[in-house]
Amino acid sequence: MSFNTLGLKAELLRAIETQGYTIPTPVQSQAIPAILKGGDILAGAQTGTGKTAAFTLPMLQRLSDATSETTTKRKRAVRALVLTPTRELAAQVAESTQNYGKHLALKSTVVFGGVNIKPQIDRLRQGVDIIVATPGRLLDHATQKTVDLSQVEILILDEADRMLDMGFINDIKKILALIPDKRQNLLFSATYSNEIKQLAQQLLHEPTMIEVARQNTATETVSQLVHPVDRARKRELLTHIIDAGEWKQVLVFTRTKHSANRLSKQLEQSGITSSAIHGNKSQAQRTKALKSFKTNGIRVLVATDIAARGLDIDQLPHVVNFELPNVAEDYVHRIGRTGRAGNEGEAVSLVCIDELKLLNGIEKLIKRDIKKETVEGFAPDPTIKAEVIPNGRNNNGGRQQQNRRPSSQAKPARNGTSQRKQPAQRSRSNNQPNRSRQQHSGPSTQELHQHQASGGMGLQVDPPQGSGEVNGNSIHYKPSQPKQAKRQGQNRNKNSNKSSNKKPREVASLFGG
Repeated sequence: MSFNTLGLKAELLRAIETQGYTIPTPVQSQAIPAILKGGDILAGAQTGTGKTAAFTLPMLQRLSDATSETTTKRKRAVRALVLTPTRELAAQVAESTQNYGKHLALKSTVVFGGVNIKPQIDRLRQGVDIIVATPGRLLDHATQKTVDLSQVEILILDEADRMLDMGFINDIKKILALIPDKRQNLLFSATYSNEIKQLAQQLLHEPTMIEVARQNTATETVSQLVHPVDRARKRELLTHIIDAGEWKQVLVFTRTKHSANRLSKQLEQSGITSSAIHGNKSQAQRTKALKSFKTNGIRVLVATDIAARGLDIDQLPHVVNFELPNVAEDYVHRIGRTGRAGNEGEAVSLVCIDELKLLNGIEKLIKRDIKKETVEGFAPDPTIKAEVIPNGRNNNGGRQQQNRRPSSQAKPARNGTSQRKQPAQRSRSNNQPNRSRQQHSGPSTQELHQHQASGGMGLQVDPPQGSGEVNGNSIHYKPSQPKQAKRQGQNRNKNSNKSSNKKPREVASLFGG
């Protein structure tokens, strides 16, 4: 099958040929004809399957076919809206839209946070047919009345599961209230969680179901390998395998921004060029680091999970999980950066004894055992005991949605009043113990979902303030508490502390029993 058989017009076929593509991927061959018919779509497709072109090409054709002379003469109205969870993904989709639509009389723009809003306002005032946006910044424009969404004909949610996972559900609902009820809806998701199914039921009307890969599975073109190693020797092992394998381009994932910065500096000190990319970096810094990585200006890009779905790097050969993700599904998204578009890739995970429970959760999710291989000279010390790492937001490696708090709401103080209304009590309230901190469960739900502060960018949030105990390359936090707060919380959390102090199951074959 070729693109010529999918019903696309000559202008789009010419742009596809310019991009170097000749044969459509499975998701493209199924989605393009279905979208051209005008119906709703629910597509399950992982990153690297060509899903961006699967909705971009038919979207451009439908808009182009509906464009009349009167439409082009008057100010353009926004007729297609693409929502993405991250800035990087928004930029990638916008670039694809421009590349494929360069022979059409359509205009598009991208809006996301972290950059000056004025140039975006100027472009919107000139009139565009297509907007690619992150939810937070789009709502900023809607509040300032710099965008009119009343004539949207096509709504696309790209990486919908990631948007829900990052707490954008309330922003999505606000945006839905601004666009016409009668429209075409396209929902693309890498995984099928219960939340995605619920959103699909509310959003889609008799959708065509498209699934090109089993849900929550890693792509078959990626070889997966686990290297057991002590937490204090992870950096040394990473340097060793990069040098020994003469790797020229490696994407390395850490759990926190602090770890990313620390590891990047350590690699530089070891003679390996590296940069870190995460939510605390400005958009200019992130763009510069990504450009250097793509052009081989640096060998290693160290990233937090905000980059797991926003990076599009052709033929990336290696992905390393320096630290396993707290949420098992994020493992699939991380290693999906390699092995894209049919190319082969390698995903290596450096796993210390603390992370066995996380590893078990990942293997359960992907329904397979990952090969374990101990590197000579880096065998784990069997005398080292495991330290507790929270396994996901609900301690089982999966997603937990029901306890989410809308990002627009303030976290209640203990006396039931809003902290925003009583700033004098905020500091005291933040230092008081709560159950999640007593169990060392990392960032609070609100901290994980402060995406509005970044203009629609769901940030990777570091663990809560407290005394950080550094052990090798891992950070283990022991939240600081005032004495009075400790006494108040002692009885309340007695039972929960007992359960939270249980150590994860140790695997004798990997870590010497």
